[in-house]
Amino acid sequence: MSLSLSLLFFIKKSKANSSGKTTIFLRITLDGRRCEFSVHRKVHLDYWNSRNQLVKGNSAEVQEINRHLGVLKNKVYSIQQNFERENTNYSASDLRDVLIGNNKTQKMLLEIFQDHNDKVENLVGKDFAAGTAERYRTSKKHVADFIKQKYKKNDIPVQDVDHKFITGLEYYLKTTRKCAHNSAIKYITNFKKIIRIAHANDWIDKDPFLHWKAKLKIVEREFLTELEIQKIIELDLKMERLDHVRDIFIFCCFTGLAYADVKKLNRDDISTGNDGEEWIKTKRSKTDTRSNIPILPIPKSIIDKYKDQELLKEKDLVLPVLSNQKMNAYIKEIATLAGITKNLTFHLARHTFATTVTLTNGVPIESVSKMLGHTNLKTTQHYAKILDMKVSRDMAILKDKFKPKN
Repeated sequence: MSLSLSLLFFIKKSKANSSGKTTIFLRITLDGRRCEFSVHRKVHLDYWNSRNQLVKGNSAEVQEINRHLGVLKNKVYSIQQNFERENTNYSASDLRDVLIGNNKTQKMLLEIFQDHNDKVENLVGKDFAAGTAERYRTSKKHVADFIKQKYKKNDIPVQDVDHKFITGLEYYLKTTRKCAHNSAIKYITNFKKIIRIAHANDWIDKDPFLHWKAKLKIVEREFLTELEIQKIIELDLKMERLDHVRDIFIFCCFTGLAYADVKKLNRDDISTGNDGEEWIKTKRSKTDTRSNIPILPIPKSIIDKYKDQELLKEKDLVLPVLSNQKMNAYIKEIATLAGITKNLTFHLARHTFATTVTLTNGVPIESVSKMLGHTNLKTTQHYAKILDMKVSRDMAILKDKFKPKN
């Protein structure tokens, strides 16, 4: 059974030149999905008959244009019949590309995505972090799987991406792939960059993301309390691997460093500040922004514990950091031993620094933001909650101020 096909010749009055002439376009709509393109003919605004989709008049030029429009219409229906005869999946863009002889050179979505990812991969360590490259690889895989499931194809022309494709991809990520809302939105935001590349290169006429807005949900981030930090510190760990991971986790609880930053932390990143105290001064792997963090006594003792390790000296590193996967697995073991039921991950140490270690103890949020290497205060607010304990302490001061005097 043939797909529902409709054709519309139209003009864009706003695109008329100083002489009042504008280009004629053909819009192909196939089962509700459409594409449009120029037919390389111009007409004066006054001579276009929008009802009949023809040029008014009897001149030789008018007859040639109307004849050309008729030929194009017949060709589109003929191309559709060929696709149907061959039992081939096709889209409005496919009809257009065969019509204008561009079907062999059309830009394919996943090819553009792969080209982008290859460039990101080559710039890891320069313009991009390894984690960024990994996210783009995962995003491309999700888009490829969606295309296979929805369209039964290995790739589609980038022109076929429309608002319906985007909302369909979001639904697929949340249902079939079981992604949480924020994860799904982040994958689509990565995909959005590919579409912007296509639009910037004129491979598509308009941005299908125009009416799609990314709305992340605010997530309540877990962190450790002072008591839970103390439980981990006081654990008597017999296994060296757990002892190392505990040290690095606690180090991050008191410095706010993310996994990627503590892993690459070298001796040159530690220097004496104007106050005569030792500071960590490093650039974040994720954003390339600078973090300046005063070294508190607990992280200082951890640095001293490993300063004479030969392997670390050879690599000029400060701490013996394992892979992220192992760190997360071992920190869960440590949580069990400490009787902590929270879902401990290595990144939770960064949340703990923002809340329990700094904000709860009266460090201004602007200072916390600077130490975390954030460029926007709103980002810090996502990490840090003012705890009831801090509010209670602040209000106790106020209560004391207003206490009746005898």
